Amino acid sequence: MSLRIAVAQLDFVVGDLAGNARRIAEAAEAAHAAGAQVLLTPELAICGYAAEDLLLRPAFVAACDEAVQELARRTARLRGLHLVVGQPLPAPGAAAAGGRSVGRAPCLNAATVLCEGAVTHRYAKRELPNYQVFDERRYFVPGTRPCVVEVEASGRRWRLGLLICEDAWFAAPAAETVAAGAEVLCVLNASPFHLGKGDERERAMRQRVRETGRPLVYAHLVGGQDELVFEGRSFALDGTGAVAARAPSFSEDLFLVELQPDPAGAARVGGPLAPVGDTEHDLWHALVLGTRDYVDKNGFPGAIVGLSGGVDSALVLAIAVDALGPQRVRAVMMPSPYTAEISWLDARAMAARLGVRYDEIPIGPLFDAYLGQLAPLLQGRPPDTTEENLQARIRGTLLMALSNKFGDIVLTTGNKSEMATGYCTLYGDMAGGFAVLKDVAKTWVWRLARWRNAHDPFGRGAQPIPERIITRPPSAELRPGQTDQDSLPPYEVLDAIVERYMENDRSVEEIVAEGFDRAAVEQVVRLLRLNEYKRRQAPVGIRVTHRSFGKDWRYPNTNRWRG
Repeated sequence: MSLRIAVAQLDFVVGDLAGNARRIAEAAEAAHAAGAQVLLTPELAICGYAAEDLLLRPAFVAACDEAVQELARRTARLRGLHLVVGQPLPAPGAAAAGGRSVGRAPCLNAATVLCEGAVTHRYAKRELPNYQVFDERRYFVPGTRPCVVEVEASGRRWRLGLLICEDAWFAAPAAETVAAGAEVLCVLNASPFHLGKGDERERAMRQRVRETGRPLVYAHLVGGQDELVFEGRSFALDGTGAVAARAPSFSEDLFLVELQPDPAGAARVGGPLAPVGDTEHDLWHALVLGTRDYVDKNGFPGAIVGLSGGVDSALVLAIAVDALGPQRVRAVMMPSPYTAEISWLDARAMAARLGVRYDEIPIGPLFDAYLGQLAPLLQGRPPDTTEENLQARIRGTLLMALSNKFGDIVLTTGNKSEMATGYCTLYGDMAGGFAVLKDVAKTWVWRLARWRNAHDPFGRGAQPIPERIITRPPSAELRPGQTDQDSLPPYEVLDAIVERYMENDRSVEEIVAEGFDRAAVEQVVRLLRLNEYKRRQAPVGIRVTHRSFGKDWRYPNTNRWRG
């Protein structure tokens, strides 16, 4: 009398409708062979998440439904299997105004139930998030009704209630679904990763279970999509809210959950229980997955890293090798007249440890040529950041030339602390296609470097980063004797201020009241404000906090407010 529910925790590609449908069909066949009566897919699985303004195109939404219909035909022979597929559907009235309803979003964020080739149910998401990276009211109109699906298993009929992501973060949709007869809550999700989000999800779903007294199965997406990462970690809760089964994080899985009726109350729930990693583990795997998927899904043969001998570029190189393998990663060291000997020695040592191709291109002759050409125009003006930035821009030009010639993507190496304060050079070290550390503060860079040296999660070798790279004072090495702290507060202070002001919207006065030096707080806030124009031109990068520079942070370049 047990019911077996499978979850297709898969890495879908936005817009690859045929490929996504094929992978769902393969998962359906495997689930059916394993005795499952239900297969849950993540939110908007057929088109991938987030499809953004593709959802404004009627032809795209129609093609998604065509792909679901083809999926129904392909899985018709799987007797007794109920396949729940996340997809966009045209909203009622969307045929008006050239495919868009007047004054309304054009779509429903829906789940379609297929069984033996037929569409048996359709459910529309009711709660539409419109905060952080979410912009669902731009694309969707909310549904209004609960949906309960009857499934027969071993002579017993089970009643499953469908919810989609944000629906389950509010009490009313779950309560109304139970009032409609649901015995089990099935939640389809595409909820982007940030530090601590996995635990947050389980706590929120535990609350729904305690309110309703119903077990819950949570189907989650895995993979990288532009700046977003989805970590998988699908799970099931029993009727008390305890985690009864959990899929692995940061990898694909066909996750099987078994429910058995319990005469004393809610169904008993069982399944595999994958362990949960610590914070550094999750952050490392998120960066590796985000890098791998951006490179692979966009068809780049490999990646190029400008290796400086500093900890940021060292960390990016280690992430790239874990993501792509050493044969697809190229390191380029470009020493200037101010590069310390230990920098290129450490760069060589790290490249040798990881087994990547390593090239050195001294930029001194190019720097001299630039200075010579500019001398008549700059005559009488003393050296300043102009000459420093020239070196960074020469390096950016060289890396982009190699990218053009060989097709590899340039991974930039700047971190969140530098993005916040503008301690980076537009068209220089910011030049590239993907910013791996864009949302990783400098203090976390050191933590991750030490964590990676102590762990070998992908079998690439332990201790990839020479210890001296981690422990030496950080420097851009663009003038004699330069260190980062010549221009910035200590990173422990800077990062704490950025976290409070940028991530948590605390005011200057509130931060000062916590004991921070007023001059340091005002300096960081001033730099944050002045450098918005740089961040607008930075490459896309992986989001790992609840507020990153990008979709989470939308401030005008032209802005005179000084509150």
